[in-house]
Amino acid sequence: MLTYQDVVTIDLAPLTTTAGKWDEMATSFHTLETDYKDSVQSVAEDGVWLGSSANSASGQFAGTRKQYAGAQVEAKAIASLLRDAHTQFVTLVKAVKDVVTQAQADEMIVDGAGKATWDSSKYRNARNDPDYADFHRKRHAAAEEWTRRIDVAVKAVDDADQGAKLALTQAAGGNKGVIPGLPNQQYGFNGTAVGDIEVYEAQKAQDIATRINSGEKVSAADYAELNRSFRDNADNKAFSQTFLAGLGTDGTIKLSNKLNTKEHQDLERGLANTVAGATQVPGKTSEMPPGSKKFNEWLNSPDGRFYKEWTESLDKSGTKNFGSNTQPLHGYQSFVSMMQHADTKYDDQFLYQLGDDLIAAEKEHEGIFTKWGGGWEEKGIESDPIDGLLGVMSRNPEAATAFFDPQGNGPAGDHVGNDHLKYLLGSGDDSRDWPKNVITGYGVTEFDDHTSRIGLGAALEAATTGREPNSGGAAFDQHSEAQARVMQEAITVLDKDGKGDAIEQNLKVPLGRALADYTMDTHAILSGTEPTSPQGGSGINANGEDSGITNSKHSLLRVMRGVSDAAYGTTPGGEPVLVYDLLYENEKRYSAEYLATARDAADGQQNNVVGDWDNKARDVGEVNGAMTAIGSDMILDDRDTKIGNLNDAMRYTYHGVGGLFTQIPVVGDPIQRMVDAATYEYGKDASAAAEDVARSKDSTATSAGVGGTNALMDAWGGSRGVEGTEAHKHAKGEAEQSFITGREDAYSALRTRK
Repeated sequence: MLTYQDVVTIDLAPLTTTAGKWDEMATSFHTLETDYKDSVQSVAEDGVWLGSSANSASGQFAGTRKQYAGAQVEAKAIASLLRDAHTQFVTLVKAVKDVVTQAQADEMIVDGAGKATWDSSKYRNARNDPDYADFHRKRHAAAEEWTRRIDVAVKAVDDADQGAKLALTQAAGGNKGVIPGLPNQQYGFNGTAVGDIEVYEAQKAQDIATRINSGEKVSAADYAELNRSFRDNADNKAFSQTFLAGLGTDGTIKLSNKLNTKEHQDLERGLANTVAGATQVPGKTSEMPPGSKKFNEWLNSPDGRFYKEWTESLDKSGTKNFGSNTQPLHGYQSFVSMMQHADTKYDDQFLYQLGDDLIAAEKEHEGIFTKWGGGWEEKGIESDPIDGLLGVMSRNPEAATAFFDPQGNGPAGDHVGNDHLKYLLGSGDDSRDWPKNVITGYGVTEFDDHTSRIGLGAALEAATTGREPNSGGAAFDQHSEAQARVMQEAITVLDKDGKGDAIEQNLKVPLGRALADYTMDTHAILSGTEPTSPQGGSGINANGEDSGITNSKHSLLRVMRGVSDAAYGTTPGGEPVLVYDLLYENEKRYSAEYLATARDAADGQQNNVVGDWDNKARDVGEVNGAMTAIGSDMILDDRDTKIGNLNDAMRYTYHGVGGLFTQIPVVGDPIQRMVDAATYEYGKDASAAAEDVARSKDSTATSAGVGGTNALMDAWGGSRGVEGTEAHKHAKGEAEQSFITGREDAYSALRTRK
């Protein structure tokens, strides 16, 4: 095994020099073959020498000439392998040295064994600093991480070295034939040698995998070699496609089942990465969708032919039962389970096509993905491969967006538009009947699978935001047209027949995070500043990467209510955090930012901007009223709520909750100070409004729950130095009236008022 010192001191030049010598050798063997043919072999074939001796000599001469031809092939292959190795080593050795350079730039000393140590010499005078101990700990942790990264880079060189050794050994001695007429004498040269390291590695890996599938005893060394091959070559198509083509789709599924153990997790991940590497398609779905002319032209290339043949074969293997009759395990279930272990992204076209194939298989084979019996999670098997694939798809947001975009390509790429979203998210005859969990014994018990739609929720979040689920980078805008179309259609589908507040539990948190990402749009719809509100538009506001949704106000309110009551987590103090907290926190921040855009007033000229202030105040008031109605409806959802316990039952948007969310955009200090100033009052609004409704008060005449809005308006006035002026008082009054309007309209949408 190569050491760090071996790697950083190695001289790679001899590899190319030696490759040149092997090329010269091939040329010499070609000359020898020509001379032999003309001067020796021709003697037995010119018609002068006849009889059995001539026939015998002719066979031996042909064998000798074949050795010369084989020698040329072998010499050229070895030259090519040496150059291939040189190219790999140059890249990988540079990667090691680059990591070392980066570590040194981070104040690390790297010793001759590749171990990084923090150079603390320049901090000697800081050791009495109260923060030094924590700083010291972090620097030592950084040193350990740099050491790990160096080890990984060195291991990559060693993996490549082992692959080169394997290939050179096979090229020099594999596939020897027998000289015609002399069965005990073998050729000394390999006439079938190839000049690609990865091909030999794939052949060796295929041999090991085949033996694993057949149940033969496989040595620890062979398992290690298979793991090394996967680790070193997963993204190399010469390896991955050769390996998978040789193993076949049945063999790949069988291997995934064999490797689905704790002992072989690394191998299962390696297999998943190998499949991901082999099925990469050039371009994007939006540019070259499956079934398009451009895509079909690519299928005629060598790369494309593998893809076509392998995916067609997978479609057949996917519906086969690899389990028992009592607990069927279909190929697609095993295959998608294996895909979930990949730590690299799958290609968007492959994901799109596989999704189509899974849906088609489900429609053709009714009940194929039923979850029979128990133990699926414990065994690491995804019983519903469609939902599992959607989870994989969520790691590639572009793929998820393309898959759900209602104006994307159709199932065969032959028309614009697809119904994936309606089929998977909707209800009714044209929508999916999600698989059940069936337990048999004395009778048959059928119930909903508690894992259903987890993948769907993750994929929808990725599709609508352009980010992987629960990741940072949120903003109040910045959505592509396709992302906005998916969000608009999702809200429309969810609110079919006005049932947007009845959302499946596993969809609530990811959809809540997605809605939070559209705060600028939801604020416009709830406030009425969106021109199509309240009825909603027929399509999105298309504007490139700054596109937005135009759903009807009541549909949006019901869907926001539908996701709001889901548990998001807890604060460090153990207080519950709900999706509602995330949505309201974003609305608060955007409201503060929105107010901050009001026109400045010159000294003594506040009345000159009253129209602008009033308009913005009304908008903020109406949005806050709607959000308060959602919160109070959540409290009242339990019809046995006791008024005295309302404040203890739920606390919304308490101070500091914002730090728990990755979907809250960063705002400037002045905006944050306005939000902080109003937070305490916001925390009481939902309960105050709910108390009015629970006591059957005529809430249309009360301003219960407006405290947070008033506090925000005061904080805004204070930040401008206009608090208490007539213009500010007027704007605050407008906000209060609009708060009541927004709250009452939301109650109407939610059907909570009695």
